[in-house]
Amino acid sequence: VAEPQLAVAPVVTSKLSVKAPEFYPSGYNQNFNQNFADSSFEDRYDGYLTLAEYVQDFLNHLTEQPGCFESEIEQFAETLNGWVTADEALQELVELIYQQATSVPNFSYMGARLCNYLSHHLTISPQSGNFRQLLLQRCRTEYENRDEATKGDETTRKQFHAFVLFLAELYLNLEIKGTKGQVTRAEILQEGLRELLNALFSNPVDSNLICAVKLLKLTGSVLEDAWKEKGKNDMEEMIHRIENVVLDANCSRDVKHMLLKLVELRSSNWGRVHGTSPHTEATPENDPNYFMNEPTFYTSDGVPFTAADPDYQEKYQELLEREDLFPEYEENGTDLSGPGDPYFDYIDDEMDPEIEEAYEKFCLESEHNRKQ
Repeated sequence: VAEPQLAVAPVVTSKLSVKAPEFYPSGYNQNFNQNFADSSFEDRYDGYLTLAEYVQDFLNHLTEQPGCFESEIEQFAETLNGWVTADEALQELVELIYQQATSVPNFSYMGARLCNYLSHHLTISPQSGNFRQLLLQRCRTEYENRDEATKGDETTRKQFHAFVLFLAELYLNLEIKGTKGQVTRAEILQEGLRELLNALFSNPVDSNLICAVKLLKLTGSVLEDAWKEKGKNDMEEMIHRIENVVLDANCSRDVKHMLLKLVELRSSNWGRVHGTSPHTEATPENDPNYFMNEPTFYTSDGVPFTAADPDYQEKYQELLEREDLFPEYEENGTDLSGPGDPYFDYIDDEMDPEIEEAYEKFCLESEHNRKQ
């Protein structure tokens, strides 16, 4: 008897290209950086009609692939040196980089690194100012409008906050080389950040305060060290302003919590852990970060606490006695005990006698210890 023949479905060969639109996320430009992908770097600028096109394409390329900075920045600077030969071109270059750094999310750090490199490698230095001088002049224009910007509408404040964080990155990344070869930070930016913080705290709406928190988390340790070297107590004044905002400002509870966490961060030396003697064991007394990795619990009123709190034992015991210690809902609202869950469907409600006896003993001991 002949064996039945199994029907085999024909293999369908897709004619869809790997560059088809279906493989790109929505909003992605398929022609993005086409010149960077299809040609060598030395020939890339030949396909551009204007400096703006070339620079903008590189900035977009750097935004999407920040890891290429080290390998491609040198050739980019060399190309600019052959193209940027007039004052107008240099000013256009500064504006393009400034706009990218203050309008594209997460580009402020890369933009600051780019500015630092170009400030040392662009050869043009016209009477109107070199690259770094023109960049700082551009930033000053926005800086001088700080009081109006912090009081502006949501869009105005958002643009201003992007500028503030870019300036913070510039302060951390822009290197100034002295006549003796020493490298320092731009002192004018240090003073500027202090005034920006004052402007943000003078108009304590939520978005301004959140920007101030981000700024201090980013630069707080460096600013405080610089101020201390000059014998200034500016950071203490900033912390005092934050405490006043927490007490008096009509901001949201979440933002006040962020401000308090920032004060805690500063009290722990901005989270910096200094090396201790190998023979000295870390304790809550000698290590401000001793409780850093401890879990956070919440009281019945929703107040967070950790093992660092003086009344930790009392609060934790209260937590153990609460009936809702193991609620049926996760923090994000997902029902853990819904029908059809294969894990919860097979849980045995009955406790093993030996385990039950041990559990009762534990409860009695806990109750006895609590009453003492």
